[in-house]
Amino acid sequence: MRTPSTRTDPNPRRRRPRRWLVAGGLLVGLGLLMLFALRSPPSPVGYFTSAASQDRFLAAYKRAMADMPQPDRTLDLRTSYGVVRVYHFAGAAPAAIPLLLLPGRASASPVWADNMSALLGVRSLYTIDLLGEPGMSIQSRPITSAEDHARWLHEVLLALPESKVHLFGMSIGGWTAINLAVRQPEKIASVTVLDPIMTFNNLSVEAIVRSLPASVRWFPKAWRDSFASWTANGAPVEDVPEAVMIEAGMQSYALKLSGPVRITEEQLTALNIPVLAIIAGASGMHNSAEGAETARRLLNPGEVKVYPQASHAINGEYPNEIAADISGFLSRIEP
Repeated sequence: MRTPSTRTDPNPRRRRPRRWLVAGGLLVGLGLLMLFALRSPPSPVGYFTSAASQDRFLAAYKRAMADMPQPDRTLDLRTSYGVVRVYHFAGAAPAAIPLLLLPGRASASPVWADNMSALLGVRSLYTIDLLGEPGMSIQSRPITSAEDHARWLHEVLLALPESKVHLFGMSIGGWTAINLAVRQPEKIASVTVLDPIMTFNNLSVEAIVRSLPASVRWFPKAWRDSFASWTANGAPVEDVPEAVMIEAGMQSYALKLSGPVRITEEQLTALNIPVLAIIAGASGMHNSAEGAETARRLLNPGEVKVYPQASHAINGEYPNEIAADISGFLSRIEP
């Protein structure tokens, strides 16, 4: 496997997103809407719909992982809700608290390919395949509430050797991080969220409407690609390894878990963990100005940054800027 090199761009604010893949992109339709009404009944946990579908996804996952650096450890951690796949990547400041990265819906660890080089210059990293999503994690118990989402992730943190971790989540991964922090914060040193959904405000009506076709596995592939492209403000997604993996997961994996429930203002106000909220100013998923205002008003301690031209695919559009902001944030909150 090869380690992606740091790309330069004379105009980084207009960098074309390649592997952003789904800072949530495929994220919404999959979990929040009709998918749950349309899902088939046979199993109470997520599953691949056929052996051929699983083989297709695994091949796409393997290809997408080729764009990641080589992990020095691969962990399969058993929780009450299933086995969770975690990768560890040794980076800068090995004695410092590591970052644990939570991807968007249906995107799994390879979604971070564009971010790895810059982030490894900040800290050692863990990446995780969300439980109940297409990936290498295997769900074995129903996940039916926000409490369930928090419990399985808390059990993952308890299984890690470090006494604390910094959580970093994009899109639904941002919601997952905050959802844990407001319920079981014991091992969390800080939280960074990247254009999180259902955290500081609700989804936009347009996001809900556009996600409907992407929510149905048997609809044409072009409809899922169209939704993914929309989340990146029109950027093409065909033939990008991470996009191919995500589309394969959307088409072949039956989700069986509850969607994210809006984090309440009372929960955010009571949160006593440093939070860095990075908001995509041009995201179609929600009203970015409203979300940023809510975050500034409620997070204490907290910092809020808005990238005015960023889409919901912000992680692949601004990888170096994001890493620099995280590095500065950690330097301010750590002794």
